[in-house]
Amino acid sequence: MSKKWRLTERTKMLLKLELAITIPALALMAFSIWNLKHIQRSQQIEAAIQRDFQDVLKIGEKKSWIRANEILDPVRKEFPGPDDNAGQIKAKLDHILATHPEFAFAVFYDKPSNTTISRMQMSRDPDFCASAQDGINDTLTWLPTEAASMAEGLRKMADEGDKSAESYGGWMNKGDQRIYINTFTFIPPGVPKDRTTIGILSFDQKYLQSTFFPEIMKEVLHSKAAMLRTDPNPPAMMIHSQHDSTPWVVSDNWEGTKGEVERPSTEVFHGIVWSIKYPETTIADISAHFLRYNYSILGALSLLMIGGIFLTYRNISREMNLARLKSDFVANVSHELRTPLALIRLYAETLELGRLNAKEKYQDYFRIIREESERLSALINNILDFSRIEAGRKEYEFKETDLPQLVRSTLDSYRFQIEQNGFAFEENICDDIPPVNVDREAIARSLLNLVNNALKYSKEKKYIGVSLYRANGSVKLEVQDHGIGIPVAEQDKIFEKFYRCGDPLVHNIKGSGLGLSLVRHIVRAHGGDVQVESEPDKGSKFTIALPIDSALRNSNAVA
Repeated sequence: MSKKWRLTERTKMLLKLELAITIPALALMAFSIWNLKHIQRSQQIEAAIQRDFQDVLKIGEKKSWIRANEILDPVRKEFPGPDDNAGQIKAKLDHILATHPEFAFAVFYDKPSNTTISRMQMSRDPDFCASAQDGINDTLTWLPTEAASMAEGLRKMADEGDKSAESYGGWMNKGDQRIYINTFTFIPPGVPKDRTTIGILSFDQKYLQSTFFPEIMKEVLHSKAAMLRTDPNPPAMMIHSQHDSTPWVVSDNWEGTKGEVERPSTEVFHGIVWSIKYPETTIADISAHFLRYNYSILGALSLLMIGGIFLTYRNISREMNLARLKSDFVANVSHELRTPLALIRLYAETLELGRLNAKEKYQDYFRIIREESERLSALINNILDFSRIEAGRKEYEFKETDLPQLVRSTLDSYRFQIEQNGFAFEENICDDIPPVNVDREAIARSLLNLVNNALKYSKEKKYIGVSLYRANGSVKLEVQDHGIGIPVAEQDKIFEKFYRCGDPLVHNIKGSGLGLSLVRHIVRAHGGDVQVESEPDKGSKFTIALPIDSALRNSNAVA
């Protein structure tokens, strides 16, 4: 019939705690893995980075419009009006170009007076002048026909508070080069609403390439890159023509030729395309790295969680095993107490009833009662010692002791038990051992525990040998038997409290499981150690080694 045992309250609490931690952790881990797989399938990381890149490019275009207006606004206020004569108009346009070298040319057009005056930077090289003249000529081809509708549109945008200038741009082929021409049209100050007067300014292409767009890119990347990624590798930007992908303007960290995300400029500087990417990597690589990193973190967390579950399981198993051992301990101790008590009661009743005729029997009965009482006291003392050790209150009183005499007297008190069980007993005690500081009662209890184990765990070969001798500066007390022996794997465990070997004979014999644990504690408190040499079915030899040098111990020790 299998033995039933119940969970202690502490074990139940540990089980509940493990479930409370494990179930949410497993659920979170499973959801994280599912979410990463879903992200991987739907390519959400790439899409998110592309959306961020589109936002960056949109911000770059918006900032270029804001910066262009910041430059244009003060110049528009200086622009000539319809009431100025030709000389005044030329003078004002020349002054604007002289004080604002970022402009390539300026044009004034007044439809009622059919006045068209254009001026350009004259202090530049011939190539610049030729390009500026080409821009002026191109502007004058469409200006007379488009001026009226353009003025109406500008007034409407101004009334709506949208913007006060309109941007145009495009590319011209000049030989083997492609020239970017841009113009900003606006209504000069002081122009009546019913009059068609247009002012035009064009940014210098070199200024746009070397100053305007590089500053915009630097500002955008420094303000936005940190939000996109936290590593020291910010995105790089580039601007190219709508006709090909050859870089026209690039940021400092640009490398290669083509970007990953592009946005044509639709509000300002038409004809150019904004482009962005990460140097030395791709969006796909970033996505793959993100997934690998998160899977690695999840893997590490899973290992930690598995380790935590294992440790919790092991602790709970130990608690459950300890609860079972404690239950067995109570049952075994009860049996151990019943045996000497039954003998004491039996012999005491026999004496009380006067059933003995031979007077020599009285001495035998008295001796048995005394020895069983001492056995009972030893068992109770074992339990009390264990309780004190567990509570950290066990005290040892060391006195200079004649060990040979102590061993002999202890064995004499147990000799009846040995002989009654049919054991061959061999005693080998050397008398050349100097006095040693020990706790007499504790050493005697250790010896009795070892002898008692030899009595319990022997089958047909009933032999007990006790030796006391000097060796290597210590006193050694050996207890040897020819019993069932102990497997190598269990020889370290037998000194643990409540532990009992897996041999069936051990479990069929009642015992507290405290004897060897107490022996080790007592011997170590004396500055010594206890060792076991054993083979299954060949017997065991326990050796207690105690130092002779009394300086190794205090005269009064507390464990």
